[in-house]
Amino acid sequence: MCRWLAYSGRSVPLEAVLFQPEHSLIDQSLNSRLGHTTTNGDGFGVGWYGRQSEVPFRYRCLHPAWSDTNLREAARAVRAPLFVAHVRAATGTPTQETNCHPFRFGRWLFVHNGLIREFPLIRRDLMMAVSPQLFRWIEGSTDSEIMFFLALTFGLERDPRGALEQMAGLIEEVGHRYNVEHPLNMTVCVTDGQQVVAVRYSSEADSRSLFHSTSFRQLRALYPDDPRIIAAGDDAFLVLSEPLIDVQGVWQEIPEATILTARDGVIDHGRFRPRMPDLST
Repeated sequence: MCRWLAYSGRSVPLEAVLFQPEHSLIDQSLNSRLGHTTTNGDGFGVGWYGRQSEVPFRYRCLHPAWSDTNLREAARAVRAPLFVAHVRAATGTPTQETNCHPFRFGRWLFVHNGLIREFPLIRRDLMMAVSPQLFRWIEGSTDSEIMFFLALTFGLERDPRGALEQMAGLIEEVGHRYNVEHPLNMTVCVTDGQQVVAVRYSSEADSRSLFHSTSFRQLRALYPDDPRIIAAGDDAFLVLSEPLIDVQGVWQEIPEATILTARDGVIDHGRFRPRMPDLST
């Protein structure tokens, strides 16, 4: 499958998260410990927010993350207070730049790990549910991008939780209509640069791994001289597919069927309940 992470806190160089930890996201692209695939080499992407831009910046490439020297240079140069990154293991769609995460619309970025089962069978029905005003912005052929545009259709920009629950509910309803037993498996993250919203959910109640950091204050106490931890600040936050360092108590696994929202150092957990959208309007 894939691996991803999202960071929010004080502005830090991207390399502090993407490259420098012992089990960084770039290491995970080659040697994932908790993923369904060890290697995630079918492209990667990074999206980040700058102070002067309403639209987040994005760098995507179809080559493996571990071999991209431009990514390493960019990660040294770019500092951001919020960013998402993704390394891809393709599940039936081509390895091409437009299929690399994060997907973007306006201020919003979206990453996904998992799959819609029997996607070629139910793709048409799902695509027809995307708003006509949004449909022209779909660039690639992945199930992940369709998930994003369904969430946008169902009001992601005003109600992220409700939109994601309706997106999941529609996928499950359409899948069951085509006799797909467990249509959806996902960990997803969406952000508008102000909040980070992450979900762990699957139709079979056996989702991909997902964790969040417990306290950067605790990390600072453990590593008082680490400049990366000092720079991130006590309210920094990470949500990610698998831990970056092997230290007990630093990471908390996100339970099955849970939605998490992080904003201004406050983290809220809630039960994620897929539901059918009202398609009559």
